[in-house]
Amino acid sequence: MVIGYMKAAPTSYVMQFEGGRMVREGAGLSFFYWKPSATLVSVPLSSADVPFVFNEVTRDFQAVTLQGQLTYRVADARKLAGLLDYSLSASGRYRSEDPEKLPERLVQVAQVRARTVVQGLTLREVLVSAQTIEDQVLASLASAEPIRALGVEVMAFSLLSAKPTPEMARALEAEAREGLQRQADEAIYARRNAAVEQERRIKESELATELAVQERQRQLREAKMAADIAVEEQRAALMERWTQNEKQAADARAYALEKTLAPVRGVDWKTLMATSASGGDPALNIALAFREMAENAQRIGELNVSPDLLHSLMSAGVGSKPPQVSAPRAPSPGRER
Repeated sequence: MVIGYMKAAPTSYVMQFEGGRMVREGAGLSFFYWKPSATLVSVPLSSADVPFVFNEVTRDFQAVTLQGQLTYRVADARKLAGLLDYSLSASGRYRSEDPEKLPERLVQVAQVRARTVVQGLTLREVLVSAQTIEDQVLASLASAEPIRALGVEVMAFSLLSAKPTPEMARALEAEAREGLQRQADEAIYARRNAAVEQERRIKESELATELAVQERQRQLREAKMAADIAVEEQRAALMERWTQNEKQAADARAYALEKTLAPVRGVDWKTLMATSASGGDPALNIALAFREMAENAQRIGELNVSPDLLHSLMSAGVGSKPPQVSAPRAPSPGRER
């Protein structure tokens, strides 16, 4: 059968050539065609994902593996059909392998752009800057002339993982682990320092409180001492006043006694004794008699005292009533018995 029927999907751009010229073109066309002279070209317009794995070297000469996918779509089917063979055979398959070469070309261009970005970063930066790498590579692919010449638009450059070599990964893990351990130690030290600082503040507060208490106690002692001094001063003033009063009273008594004794100052004491209220006491009179005899002892040759007189005198000395006897008379001088 020499008449064929073509029904393309909406995501396929179909071109029909007859005798070296284009008869019809468009997306999702349906038509009959003459097989012996017609050439059909079908370019897919739908987006496609191409996985990739790049082995690159960073700025610090460390190997890193980038894994991800590239998303693209055909923006200009006629331009792409002019560079690659997308013609269909009678069975509906592509006549050549050019459609399979397009993803390879895109991945190669993307790898060159990614290498340029990765070589400007260190290994640490590559491992933690996936978004930055994606943005830079996508911007570079958008302006890449080989891709625009193919009529292809790169829609996304997704970096799924960035892995160093196993030895470097272990080294980075150890370094990160040590860093985390160091941060944990620093946190412990900071907590201890905070505790020590808090304890120091508490001790300073206690010391300040103790100093305040001591200062208050000192003020109380000073106030008490000031009160005691005031009391002692008042007591001294009182004693001085009392001394002055006593001195004045003594002077008054001395003056009164002096005035009282002035009339009898020249009178003999014997006369005073005789005229006193106790002058009638027999014992006193006997005592005065003996005193008189003692004063005139040089003129007394011999003195006789009877036993009765001595007994009466001794009895009077222990509290009995003295007898009513007359005083002994002194013998005349020169008389002996």
